[in-house]
Amino acid sequence: MRRLGKILLVALFVTVAMAQSPEPPLSDTRLTVHTLIREDVFAGFLTDDMERLARGEKNLQTLLEKRPAEKSSLLAWKAGIAAYRAVRAHEASRDDEFQRKYRESLELFSQAREIGPNDPGVAAVTGGVYAVFADRLPKENRGAAWSQAYDAYQQLWKMQGAMVDRLPVHMRGELLGGLAVSALRTGRDEEAMRHLDKILAVLADTPYGPVAKKWKENPKAAADTSITCMTCHEQGRLAARLNALNNK
Repeated sequence: MRRLGKILLVALFVTVAMAQSPEPPLSDTRLTVHTLIREDVFAGFLTDDMERLARGEKNLQTLLEKRPAEKSSLLAWKAGIAAYRAVRAHEASRDDEFQRKYRESLELFSQAREIGPNDPGVAAVTGGVYAVFADRLPKENRGAAWSQAYDAYQQLWKMQGAMVDRLPVHMRGELLGGLAVSALRTGRDEEAMRHLDKILAVLADTPYGPVAKKWKENPKAAADTSITCMTCHEQGRLAARLNALNNK
């Protein structure tokens, strides 16, 4: 009876979660492809919500047909999903599946970069995916993954660095946080400290500030705390964006 109650409670939670996240309006071209799929995909990445992830994958495939001009960004998201599935396989000791899904992820990221070498969406998704998953990969894959993250954040900095002080908090924080953590993970400690100083200068009163302060005082703390994915993947951003557009 207790088990049945638990199953019903989980089912209710999933139903409520889905009800609170309405189907993204894929035909609304005012919304970027990132806005349309991000919440569902990150529900999978961050909370293992496989129903939401499946919806994100389905919508991603639809957008590949509806918005061919945005193929590079969409392939980067597809690569991220493959990386997530690879991590899950690795953590479940399904080695063959891990190898297959991780190769798929690498190939999709490569295709995304080839199609959109100057697409900031590709750089942002690549850096963000590796920042989330690199430390969950097998040890032999982590160094290359963090190098990919570092390169992606460096590319994004070239595109957005001149305007970083004017970016919204979440974009500013994710960019500077990604620069800091990828520099640390690739042995560029002095560079990482400069990025942390920048965070303390322009993001002190945000969730990024206390983490940057902690890392500055004790760089070893970076091993078990995160400075990315802190403000940009909460639920409701799609609805809020739609409301803002409709009220203009």
